[in-house]
Amino acid sequence: MKRNVLVLTVAATLVFTAAANAQFARGLGTLEGTVVDAHGKVVPDASVTIQTSDGLSPHATHTDGNGHFQFARFDAGQYDLRAYSDGQFSEWSKRIVIRPKKTTEITLRMPPKSDEKVKVTGN
Repeated sequence: MKRNVLVLTVAATLVFTAAANAQFARGLGTLEGTVVDAHGKVVPDASVTIQTSDGLSPHATHTDGNGHFQFARFDAGQYDLRAYSDGQFSEWSKRIVIRPKKTTEITLRMPPKSDEKVKVTGN
């Protein structure tokens, strides 16, 4: 009898723990991407900042040697993000949506360096 109660208690604990973990993980997603310069070349070691769209809870990371960054296990919702490298910021990418159990991908483009010339052509 005591053994049956113990087995049922352990089983119930495992079920409730699994359900709680699944519910907690249900609202988490990932945002990843690449930082590129004005010519489309990857930018290694750029700082990437993410914050909620209301400006709260900033977090930062750096790009790897391939210009790649990742923010894993973030609450689903809308976020703003931008990159910083060589004394310049990219524009804010606004209202990027992180969905539960999904990966959102984005490319952040750095502006031309102040000493670079950009050729503009048109009709």
